[in-house]
Amino acid sequence: MTNLREIFAHNLKAKRQKFGITQAKLAEKVGVSTHHIAMIEIARHYPTLELVERIANTLDIEIYELFIEKPTPENAMEKLHNTLAGNIEKVVADAIEKTLSAKFGKE
Repeated sequence: MTNLREIFAHNLKAKRQKFGITQAKLAEKVGVSTHHIAMIEIARHYPTLELVERIANTLDIEIYELFIEKPTPENAMEKLHNTLAGNIEKVVADAIEKTLSAKFGKE
């Protein structure tokens, strides 16, 4: 997960389930349809900031908790891979540039 909307959708569903609240009950408490909550949880619809605030208040959590991505081993490995790949590309590009500069810059 890297998309903020997907993170929000995942966190909303997880928090709602953690507190034992159905989509229908959450929808009723925040003043929207059950369908709308379901669509938010699969990242097809996106809530307004006012709705995000009502959801957080209903779930008795801080708003930011709906937007943070919890680190997982898979996420950590992916980030490490991307960092290493980027570093390797830079080292190789620098080495090629240095070699070409040395070879053709002195001729």
